[in-house]
Amino acid sequence: QVQLVESGGGLVQAGGSLRLSCAASGRTFSSYPMGWFRQAPGKEREFVAAISWSGGSTYYADSVKGRFTISRDNAKNTVYLQMNNLKPEDTAVYYCAARIGGSGYYTSDYAHWGQGTQVTVSS
Repeated sequence: QVQLVESGGGLVQAGGSLRLSCAASGRTFSSYPMGWFRQAPGKEREFVAAISWSGGSTYYADSVKGRFTISRDNAKNTVYLQMNNLKPEDTAVYYCAARIGGSGYYTSDYAHWGQGTQVTVSS
């Protein structure tokens, strides 16, 4: 089992940056590939980025590619999402989750979701 707590969200102007953190409890964190998703009001939760258990492989949604970077520090049981050049359309609640199967692009591939952190980008 792993429990996840996101932090680092906030209000930022368009073009600004934020770094989200996802702190995990439990000794099995390093064995899980991890992902970030986001959910805007009235929309479905969507894939943002994912990282392998070692951190050696990462992939991104086209909408954030080149602007966001996912990373992890297994010694600190933490996964990060560095978000640069933020746009108003990035406004959403951001969630991290541990992948239990599948390709990693779908919510059904994940379990052990955090509670989310709000990111608001003003124009």
